[in-house]
Amino acid sequence: MDQKSQILSLRDVASQINSGGDLQTVLQHLIAAACRHANWALGSIMSIDAAHGYAYVIVRHDPTLIERQLPDRWELATSPSLIALQRNEPIYIRDVRESSEFPGYRNEAFERDYRTVLVMPMNCRDAEGRPMVLSVIARQVTDVSEEDLAFLGTIIHLGAIAVEREHRLEAEKRSAQRLERALKTHTSLLEHVLSDGSVSSLSAMVGTMFANPLVVVDFTANQLIAGRSPTTSLSDDAWQELASSGLARSLMKTARETVENGVSETTSLFLDDGGKRFKLSARIEALTVDMQLVGALIIFPTEREFSDLDLLMLDSAKFALSVQMMRSFIRFRFETRTQSELFFEVVEARWRNANDIGQRAQRLGLSFSQPQQMIVVDFPDKTKAFGGASVDVEHTLSRIMQQAQLQASLVAIDGGVVCLVPYDAGRKQERTAKLTRRIAEELGRYFDEEPIVVAGSRCLSLTDYPAAWERCGRMIRIGRSFGLTGALAAQDFGPLPMLVAASEAGDIRSFVQDSVGAIADHDRENGTPYLETLSTYLQEGCRSQACADTMGLHVTTLRYRLSRIQELFGVDVESPDKRFAVELAIRLHGVIDNRSAGAKA
Repeated sequence: MDQKSQILSLRDVASQINSGGDLQTVLQHLIAAACRHANWALGSIMSIDAAHGYAYVIVRHDPTLIERQLPDRWELATSPSLIALQRNEPIYIRDVRESSEFPGYRNEAFERDYRTVLVMPMNCRDAEGRPMVLSVIARQVTDVSEEDLAFLGTIIHLGAIAVEREHRLEAEKRSAQRLERALKTHTSLLEHVLSDGSVSSLSAMVGTMFANPLVVVDFTANQLIAGRSPTTSLSDDAWQELASSGLARSLMKTARETVENGVSETTSLFLDDGGKRFKLSARIEALTVDMQLVGALIIFPTEREFSDLDLLMLDSAKFALSVQMMRSFIRFRFETRTQSELFFEVVEARWRNANDIGQRAQRLGLSFSQPQQMIVVDFPDKTKAFGGASVDVEHTLSRIMQQAQLQASLVAIDGGVVCLVPYDAGRKQERTAKLTRRIAEELGRYFDEEPIVVAGSRCLSLTDYPAAWERCGRMIRIGRSFGLTGALAAQDFGPLPMLVAASEAGDIRSFVQDSVGAIADHDRENGTPYLETLSTYLQEGCRSQACADTMGLHVTTLRYRLSRIQELFGVDVESPDKRFAVELAIRLHGVIDNRSAGAKA
């Protein structure tokens, strides 16, 4: 073939290859053009799977082929294809019938009547990324010159360009489809949020978007929603059960600490449910709205890295989850705020119409028509309000009440919460005490210390609530002033602390200072036991010998001390009124000292 004919042939080859179609069609046109213009009778294009040791026929050209089944897979051990790829050069078998190197070709040469085989690497790959070779066959023994190899190589090169173009077009098509899918997903997520769906159902949608196992953490509701299992040792159902129970606290704690520390790379999770320990790698993404943390998304890695479109869908999922959590949080805060306003109208006696209060309470899920008892919880950390993003008190208290088989109403207050529970006259006080202790212990796990929990008296009508509220508030103030925490009851204090709490603190201190303050100051500065001596003397009914025996003193020493106390401080305990005043002052001094010590502790 002269040079002009070769150029015309190459133009025709280029036209056929670029005539359109998918990758399979391009390869079919390529092998047909190579056989026709390079004068070969048969041909095929094969992909090489070196990992599994086989060459697979992708397309075949044989105009004389009678319909029958031909092998589409060759063992590489019996094929020259792998050698052509490894050497990156043509493999020419002048007469395959006389060659013993490739027995598979030799057997087929007799069966299909051909002699010469030429295998050339194509320097391109199939749709699965496997390298390809082009094989052409002549029925007669054919000599191949350098010009023939160059001409066929040029045809193959044109084909390789077309193959790469198809790969790019296919990649662009897949990218466009994934982009369209990402946009549809984004729209679906937003529609779900706007339709007032739940965080749980939205999390299920997000779980189907990614191949990665996910866990959604909702700090606004103290909720954890697990998807597929990140470990082969647990089924999906077992993982979801474990994550929502035994591992819930450690997962939420780790998620919060990670996002608050600003860690964006993959981190190791060390989880312990009390019986098993897990070490998992995960990427933790913060869920925020207007710089406020509302949740976290825990993403467990897979073998496939996130693409740009995956990251785009991840941003959409994070945005939708954040908005859904914030909407639920805002709705909950509105409901609790409305309940709180009504509750304070009742306990502050600002209402005028009992029927109006009853109707409003019914709409808000409250009731003041049945006997109730209020349990007041005072948080140790006042910044963590009821229903806030840090602590879900509502969820914890609801669970406790359900386990106690109580239909309770929860009302948010500033720095705490009130539980309105039915009052059962037949229920023993121990059950209420047990319930308050349980509340203190459960909520204490979320704070640095247990909150103060107190139970009020029975409330039969609206007029009973202000007094019960004041009594609970008084016990909380006493507990705080003495540095107490946990479940408290009036029996824990005694009469004098109640007196201190009910009176003006300034007046109490002035009375104590005027009565025995000078004695206490003298003892503190000089190490004298005058206040102790006076207190014991009064406790023993002003009997010198009994007091001396109690203190282990000689009666003469006791009388000397008493005379010094009278001389230095003018204390007179001879009359009943003066004796009562001094004894009261000494007792109040002990209460104030204990309160100060507790506050410092």
